[in-house]
Amino acid sequence: MITKYQFGELTYAGKTYNRDLIILKRGNEERILSNWWRKEGHLLQVEDLVEVFAFKPDYLIIGTGASGIMRVEEKVKDKAKELNIILESYPTPQAVERFNQLLAKGVSLAGAFHLTC
Repeated sequence: MITKYQFGELTYAGKTYNRDLIILKRGNEERILSNWWRKEGHLLQVEDLVEVFAFKPDYLIIGTGASGIMRVEEKVKDKAKELNIILESYPTPQAVERFNQLLAKGVSLAGAFHLTC
């Protein structure tokens, strides 16, 4: 569970991260891709989510930053749809809430979080 989010900082499973990250969770399987960065900082593209698409979660929750500055390219939405992944995108504070809701339900889940802007 994400227990804390503030600009530039996220705490998940007792560990605090100060750089963008991806969380992959399916049952007991869990991977954290810390220090995640995109090809273009504030534009999320398919190639930025290779590990997520290979993992094929039921849900992909994208945190677009504290103010929602990061844009999600249409091709990302198309790729998620092609793989039957439900993609939801919110400013990071709301994305954290939604991620925790789905985590509590035990669904296969990925969260890609931009922690600043």
